[in-house]
Amino acid sequence: MRFIPYTAFGNPAINICGCRKDPQSNNSLTKETIMTNLARYRAADLPALMDKINKYGIGLDSYFDQFFSYNENSNYPPYNLIHLSNHESRLEVALAGFKKEEVKVYTEYGKLYVTAEIEDKKEEGEFMHRGLAKRSFTRMWQMSEDVEIKHVDFDNGLLNVLLGKIVPEHHARKDYL
Repeated sequence: MRFIPYTAFGNPAINICGCRKDPQSNNSLTKETIMTNLARYRAADLPALMDKINKYGIGLDSYFDQFFSYNENSNYPPYNLIHLSNHESRLEVALAGFKKEEVKVYTEYGKLYVTAEIEDKKEEGEFMHRGLAKRSFTRMWQMSEDVEIKHVDFDNGLLNVLLGKIVPEHHARKDYL
């Protein structure tokens, strides 16, 4: 590659890389010579891209279903996810005002569900401010394949779910001395 002086960049036939722009040059950076099979997708092209992925992506539909079914707007009931160790975590869900009989915790298709069904009751008086929301809900968390529920406890309006990672025996720690 030959050195092109700084003044050559002002020449309209030479680009910033120092390559000639005309099609006769072997080192031309035109779209036709380098980017022949490369397609660009923008936000407007997303439906066409998703159609191609669904048509040719065998087995990817479950990943996209998980990705698009995630509901970030749901923030009720509030919860904490606490990492206790490399193989244990605890999920704490604040359920103030709920009874143990009104709450259900179950797993299905690799998801952890916490649900509560409340029948509407007529309250005495009129609320000036309602800060404690006691309403029916269903909350779902996607679980990894190597996570299991070890223990579930509901005490004083706090639901504790102990999650454990399944460690295969050949990966588990073994002390020999």
